[in-house]
Amino acid sequence: MCFFVKDIGIDLGTANTLIYIKKKGIILNEPSVIAVDAHTKEVLATGKKAKEMVGRAPDNIRVVRPLQDGVISDFEMTASMLKTYIKRVLPESSLFTKVRVVVGVPSGVTEVEKRAVEEVVRQMGAKMVFILEEPMAAAIGSGLAVDSAMGCMIADIGGGTSDIAIIALGGIVTNTSLRYAGDKQNDAIIAHMRKRYNLLIGDKTAEEIKITVGCAYIDSNDPDANMQMEARGRDIITGLPNTVTITSIDISKALEEPIKIIIDGIKSTLEKAPPEIAADIVSSGLILSGGGGLLRGLDKLIERSTGLNVVIAENALEAVAEGTGKSLISIEKVQKYAGRGMKKRI
Repeated sequence: MCFFVKDIGIDLGTANTLIYIKKKGIILNEPSVIAVDAHTKEVLATGKKAKEMVGRAPDNIRVVRPLQDGVISDFEMTASMLKTYIKRVLPESSLFTKVRVVVGVPSGVTEVEKRAVEEVVRQMGAKMVFILEEPMAAAIGSGLAVDSAMGCMIADIGGGTSDIAIIALGGIVTNTSLRYAGDKQNDAIIAHMRKRYNLLIGDKTAEEIKITVGCAYIDSNDPDANMQMEARGRDIITGLPNTVTITSIDISKALEEPIKIIIDGIKSTLEKAPPEIAADIVSSGLILSGGGGLLRGLDKLIERSTGLNVVIAENALEAVAEGTGKSLISIEKVQKYAGRGMKKRI
């Protein structure tokens, strides 16, 4: 009897879930959101359709982001969401298929949280599960020479966590995991709009503002650096809908604190590195990945603050997912990369 081996990489992110299948690449990229009937618990929508319901759903529909700050906050909803996604990418029966799965998790998660992630994937029928820390997965996906003796550095800024790591000889030499990333930046924009303009906005509008006019550093020599847009929300004083015009300079002030925490994390990671490795990083620089790494001017601000050469990964949004998939090329290597995170299903 012939047993087929199917290798799957999963980036189980706070903001988005990506699934990579060997020889096919990334075949699913959906928001980590699920909508269920509040009474029957029936799944009504997942991904983009569920995200459209955020802030708009009636009482009988519960819209959940089951991952918060990079960890599973609602185990049952995470399992339901993941089951839906895996069925979508593996519609055929996997009865005679040996499924090997690598899941990317933030580097700061506890062993208990790792086991929770593993259990969710095991329930899907995976025969072998590897838990790979996201900075390692992002480094592999970005094409860094993680097995080299020369150190390389990556900062993966996602929705829930910012994972900063220095890697050499197939392992993480030193790392910092911060629960300050895209979501905290959205929170900062919401707080700024409330304080400055008495305007109440939701997460979706904050995300739109960040993408459209958000920036970490404004180049005074660039005449197009300061952009503007209209933001709509509810006036706190009158209780009525209102529209205000905001600029990039405005939002850069709102983002100062959460971005400073990330830059301090990068500095802290460098300070913990052995001198020889730190010298390597001066030569090789820093790679930025994750959706947060695409914030305008962030690379320039990190360069000014640390003196490092900063490059944004070409596949910044997909780096972790591609890294989880590519790591399965060699079982011996993924065991080394995952360390104690490797589990077999008996």
